[in-house]
Amino acid sequence: MNNIDVTSPFDGSSIRSVPATDAAAAEKALQRAHDLYTDRAGWLDAETRVHVLEAFMALALSRKEDLAQQAAHEGGKPLRDSQIEIERAIEGVKVAIAEIPLLHGTEIPMGLNAASNQRVAHTFREPRGVVLAISAFNHPFNLIIHQAVTAVAAGCPVLVKPASATCLSAMSIVEMLSEAGLPDGWCQLILTSNEVTESIVKDERISFMTFIGSARVGWHLRSQLAPGASCAMEHGGVAPVIIDETADLDAALPPLTRGGFYHAGQVCVSVQRIYVHRSIVEDFAKRLVESVSKLKVGDPLDLATDVGPLINPGEVDRVDEWVQEAKSDGAQILIGGKKLSPTTYAPTVLLEPKDSSTISQQEVFGPVVAIYAFDDIDVAIERANSLNVCFQASIFTSNLNTALGVSRRLNGMAVMVNDHTAFRVDWMPFGGSKLSGLGMGGIGHTMRDMTLERMVVWHSPAL
Repeated sequence: MNNIDVTSPFDGSSIRSVPATDAAAAEKALQRAHDLYTDRAGWLDAETRVHVLEAFMALALSRKEDLAQQAAHEGGKPLRDSQIEIERAIEGVKVAIAEIPLLHGTEIPMGLNAASNQRVAHTFREPRGVVLAISAFNHPFNLIIHQAVTAVAAGCPVLVKPASATCLSAMSIVEMLSEAGLPDGWCQLILTSNEVTESIVKDERISFMTFIGSARVGWHLRSQLAPGASCAMEHGGVAPVIIDETADLDAALPPLTRGGFYHAGQVCVSVQRIYVHRSIVEDFAKRLVESVSKLKVGDPLDLATDVGPLINPGEVDRVDEWVQEAKSDGAQILIGGKKLSPTTYAPTVLLEPKDSSTISQQEVFGPVVAIYAFDDIDVAIERANSLNVCFQASIFTSNLNTALGVSRRLNGMAVMVNDHTAFRVDWMPFGGSKLSGLGMGGIGHTMRDMTLERMVVWHSPAL
């Protein structure tokens, strides 16, 4: 069996080598999960799930600094942000526990006509089946909470396929769930190749796939699902921001800097396209450059670091190609625009790239934001909405009518008013439409997706 070598994205140093999961081991794990689901008498009751997740929370709290170090080391997100990720993930488990009693049904009205007389009906929720959770690298701990711990909370056996580059955090979660009392087989790690993963996706024993990653891969895998299987997918956006002439720039600049350069822009809802009213675009650009110039790029394990590495050197090369293309097409590089090392890229602000440039058309997933001037806000909305992606967007304004109007017209499953596009709390609905995804995440929403609502109808002459 081959091994997976997990290395630091910052300096390439080896962190740990772990065994990969071959086809035979993956089949064994899938059959084990399927057997657990088909044995209805052995399903985990709500009390057991609550106790397991409470014990898991206690373990994670006791190890949160080690978990943050591990996530920062393997994923490259600065340690300060990785610490926040672990704390947020623990809060997410608390949300999942609170959602367990909400997985209930309702009464369905009967006795409304002759056909429904002498009947009462109610629905109830039960686990949908085996869950396959395929995850991304950028939040190696918290994404597994959203995709796999939700399955445990919903009572579903789950196979966890993390990104190979950041599989150690997922391993820790699976191990801690076991230590917390989760019976064997209910949450299994599979470090499979793309070919083996696709064979599992196709298998009729999979009832639900949760996928976070590229649109190309996600939509392909969705097409491979067996009939009857459901899925939820989170891909990327090319997040637009509109700033009108009444916006409070003092209040806008800190969140926009954060939203554009958090985790080196490797977030599916990172600020990318900023449309600014022409009367303030020069002032805004100058102040954004000043804010970005203060960001420290470096070792993610250094608490002073604001922007860490990209996940691999190939991504650094790609981002630079897109930036240089935009420059060749006429964009100004106001700051950055260069590789700092084979693994890091300078936080970059572009002014007026063409709408046809790759940087204006596709998710950059790197530390780059672009500024575009507008005169007519209707035109800005049209440009912001021109792409076949729809995830999160934002409007900065001091005008109530503008806020109300633009928030309804901007393409975004969530539109933020006077906040950056990457805002999220884990109980809110979160997801994209068009190429950006399918279904809505958020812990409670995901748990409901992982269950079925069934109905029982009682017929009795006593009614």
